[in-house]
Amino acid sequence: MTHKLLILPGDGIGPEITQEVVRVLQALELGCEMETALLGGAAVDATGDPYPEATQKLAAESDAVLLGAVGGPKWDVLPREQRPEKGLLGIRKHLNLFANLRPAILYPELADASCAN
Repeated sequence: MTHKLLILPGDGIGPEITQEVVRVLQALELGCEMETALLGGAAVDATGDPYPEATQKLAAESDAVLLGAVGGPKWDVLPREQRPEKGLLGIRKHLNLFANLRPAILYPELADASCAN
């Protein structure tokens, strides 16, 4: 069974990072079917919408989504409904996602400088 992976490069450093992840996935030969779509500022520039209908459709049909960074100063002047972050919030709501988990390490040498104690 082939899994569908949607690649959303996003903005800023996002396209560079997602490009390298795609290279790794291709090297692993996992047999994923990959498709790329627009989200965030790149989507606003191309369509006027930070989470276009075409991306919404592909996201709903995908088994997983690889999302790069979105936003940047270029789009700070836009109305709220067109800001890149609106695309990020839109896809989270659309796919019923509620958490953005990132691995973290607390080094013992820094423990006294954190609120963890």
